Amino acid sequence: MPSTLLELLHSTVPGRARFRVRGLYRTPAVAAHLEQRLGREAAVRQRQANPLTGTLLVAFDPGLSLDQLRGWILEALHERFQPGPPTSAASAPPRLRGGRRSRENAELRAIRRLAGHAAEQPTGAWHTWEAAALIRHFGTVPGAGLSDAAAAERLQRYGPNLLAEAVPRSALAMLLTQFRSLPALLLAGSAGLSAITGGLVDAGAIVVVLLANALIGFLTERQAERIISTLTRTVLQPNAVRRNGRRVERRPEEIVPGDLVELQPGSYVPGDGRVVEAAQLSIDESSLTGESLPVAKTSAALAEARVPLSDRRNMGYMGTTVTGGSGLLLVTATGDYTEIGRIQSLIGEAQAPETPMQKQLAHLGNRLVLLSGAICAAVFATGLVRGLGLLPMLKAAVSLAVAAVPEGLPTVATTTLALGISDMRKQRVLVRKLSAVETLGSVQVICLDKTGTLTCNRMSVVEVGTGGDGAVDVRQLEPSRNLRWLLQIAALCNESTLEGPPGAPTLHGSATENALLALALDGGVDVSGLRAKRPVLAVNYRSQSRLFMSTLHRGAAGRRLLAVKGNPPEVLALCGSYLRDGRRCPLGDDTRQDILAANEGMAGRALRVLGFAYGFTREENWSADDGQALVWLGLAGMADPLRDGAVEVIRRFHQAGVETVMITGDQSATAQAIGTQLDLSGSGPPLSILDSAALDRLEPDVLAGLTRRTHAFARVSPAQKLQIVQALQRAGRVVAMTGDGINDGPALKCADVGVAMGRGGTDVARSVADVVLEEDELETMLTAIGRGRTIYANIRKSVHYLLSTNLSEIELMFFSIAAGLGQPLTPLQLLWINLATDVAPALALAVEAPEPDVLSRPPRDPDEPIVGRADLRRAARESLLLTAGAAAALGYGRLRYGPGPQASTLAFTTLSLAQIAHAWTCRSAVRDWPGAGDLPRNRTLELTLAGTGAAQLACPLLPQLRSLLQLAPLGLVDLAVVAGGVALPLIVNQLAKPAPRRPPHSPG
Repeated sequence: MPSTLLELLHSTVPGRARFRVRGLYRTPAVAAHLEQRLGREAAVRQRQANPLTGTLLVAFDPGLSLDQLRGWILEALHERFQPGPPTSAASAPPRLRGGRRSRENAELRAIRRLAGHAAEQPTGAWHTWEAAALIRHFGTVPGAGLSDAAAAERLQRYGPNLLAEAVPRSALAMLLTQFRSLPALLLAGSAGLSAITGGLVDAGAIVVVLLANALIGFLTERQAERIISTLTRTVLQPNAVRRNGRRVERRPEEIVPGDLVELQPGSYVPGDGRVVEAAQLSIDESSLTGESLPVAKTSAALAEARVPLSDRRNMGYMGTTVTGGSGLLLVTATGDYTEIGRIQSLIGEAQAPETPMQKQLAHLGNRLVLLSGAICAAVFATGLVRGLGLLPMLKAAVSLAVAAVPEGLPTVATTTLALGISDMRKQRVLVRKLSAVETLGSVQVICLDKTGTLTCNRMSVVEVGTGGDGAVDVRQLEPSRNLRWLLQIAALCNESTLEGPPGAPTLHGSATENALLALALDGGVDVSGLRAKRPVLAVNYRSQSRLFMSTLHRGAAGRRLLAVKGNPPEVLALCGSYLRDGRRCPLGDDTRQDILAANEGMAGRALRVLGFAYGFTREENWSADDGQALVWLGLAGMADPLRDGAVEVIRRFHQAGVETVMITGDQSATAQAIGTQLDLSGSGPPLSILDSAALDRLEPDVLAGLTRRTHAFARVSPAQKLQIVQALQRAGRVVAMTGDGINDGPALKCADVGVAMGRGGTDVARSVADVVLEEDELETMLTAIGRGRTIYANIRKSVHYLLSTNLSEIELMFFSIAAGLGQPLTPLQLLWINLATDVAPALALAVEAPEPDVLSRPPRDPDEPIVGRADLRRAARESLLLTAGAAAALGYGRLRYGPGPQASTLAFTTLSLAQIAHAWTCRSAVRDWPGAGDLPRNRTLELTLAGTGAAQLACPLLPQLRSLLQLAPLGLVDLAVVAGGVALPLIVNQLAKPAPRRPPHSPG
């Protein structure tokens, strides 16, 4: 315990000081009292007491001394913990007494008063404490945990173990954000210029358009945030906690400081705490520290107090997950007082992340604004040089600025991504990140975890080999002492549980352990009776560096039975003898080679093989790692059938240009057999497999090169899965990784797109994945890739449409003004065009269905810009044709009617209708004539074009609109000219595109 109640952390800025206050940590009431009491002092300008960090920040008049401020804080604490007036000079507040010694005595008394209250407040770095001392400090009974009464009292004192939800942006803040973009600012400036130059109607119209675009952007962004917020909600499983000496299940929010939490593979760490027991324990802390590899944990105390979070090997932190081994955690902090809680408290707002595509579009919009500004300045300067008036040229500049602003660009991107996520949910694909929607379209390699992804994860034992003999079909097994021992060890070294009647029990556990337990039951083993006779004393789980599991059981005559199962070569290496005809025999080299050969043969038949062994000892803490003291029992080979349609799905991945790589923890022979069945190599080079030993020997750059011709990786650990994904990325590939297990977590997080199985997967896999396949069907991944490509293509279609139509407006205005023909269109007419023909068709293009050949094309290059040079050239060509049609109508009008509203009406009507028709041209990069049926129907686009076209034709016909937009009526000849100006660009632009290819089938 420190010797002072207050510790001055810094006071380098005059009039500002930060203190660490004893008793403030985790005590909001003390924080409120300090702020209220210090607020009475006129010299204190601001005060902020933070119970999350235990610090007090005070801003005060520079003339106030730190000693005086310190006295006020101590007086406030005195009032809080010992109310009422001081009874003697010794207990008087420090500022009434003065003198350094008196102040120190007051602090010591205050510390003693706070001692009971702060018994569980931080008195040092927990990682430096010995486990036994820390358990005593928290009042926890060693091995037994807290009592129910103590846990209830602490839950009342500290509150539920929940993180405060981040405060979302208010509706007003979200709406104001819509006005911060450069296009919006330019529109606002145009409205101001219009008002200054006397165009109040134009200014009002610009403001209406600005507000309309802001409203659309606000509504779509709010909907996108709602979708993302619903996807990020996860339901956490209960934790095993020791209370009153019993093992009980408690929800994470019921965990309190001082609880002893049992840690097992897959369990969520519910609070910050000190590891007091560890057996091969490893925890994935990537969500907190950024370290991609699981961290091996120890129960030993660390010597240094100042150790980075990532190096505190004896601590566990809330929000992380156990990936291997087991352990016991003493909880030291919960809720907002955990490390992740402190980080979250600093965030303040929850915002949907801006995707790379949205950044590209924002950059494009800004470039268009700058381009329009340059054009406006050039036209303005040209007009002044030619002697035109200042006011007309200002109006012309405003018109050009309005024509160039891509108002719909941000809205189209946000809306398309949000609609894409919603559409994928209907396809049973849960997208948890906006950026994943884009990345799905550029996936080049998909890494497939074998078990549960390519196979059904429904294991059944099909072959057994006992002693040193070869494997036999399980249906042809004959009873023997060797077999009975193997079945008993398979039932003991097993965490699956039995429920229901003895004749037809229900098994609860992993697919592998359920298969072994079913084998034991079928072999006549009384599993419940055996487990009651030999209860489990300790469990040592399989880990990354230890590919076998062992359980210690109570035996007869004070002996202990050790049951072991796992990777056959590793288990065999622990054995010095084997069981033959019920007798122990020395395990010679020839017998070892026979066993390994039998193992390879079973693996070559696509079986997952486990080895079994046992041993007896009188030692209480005997481990399988103690040497060659075990007795080898035999092998069990399990089959996990391929999923229905898995071969066809692999073929379709190859057709889509996506390479398939299988990653498995099984042996090379098993991987070879499964890879051949699936035809992983496709039409490429012969099937190539690398195993874990080769991975360990290869340099990263060499491995990156080998990944281009490797189709499967065998006997892979979680760290090596991550290594494989990183090697593929180093080779310049966009990688999707599928998985469902705890060991897939690091690789799923590192991949460009992590894909988890929603039904059969673990919470760990789902929590770090970008995409969750709710039905566990790999074919759904094909749908997701197709939808990802479609969404990206639709955004490009919308952007292409906006770019070409905006360019046509700029070109028409620029050429007319530069040629001295005056303004062909008024600012209000341009605003109508942008409002009626820009946003609505662009949004309709965003909901295009997948094109028939979307899964017959190669993946897009991730480095390809959303608008490349070829796109710019095409947009420029198309915009010139749109401009030519409108310019021809304008020329006809000027020749027939002279300068005035009639010519302007012809140009206005032709340009707007040509832009509406141009949306059809933008549906595809290949020819698609209306009604030809080459592409799937887009009824939304059809209705949008019909509606906007009717609204446009109504403008010169309805007197109110005609008067507002300063238009003139059109005759039949005029309408024929308009029709020609609309049809010509549509026909020429369609003919300029290549003919469509006919794919063999449509995407699923």
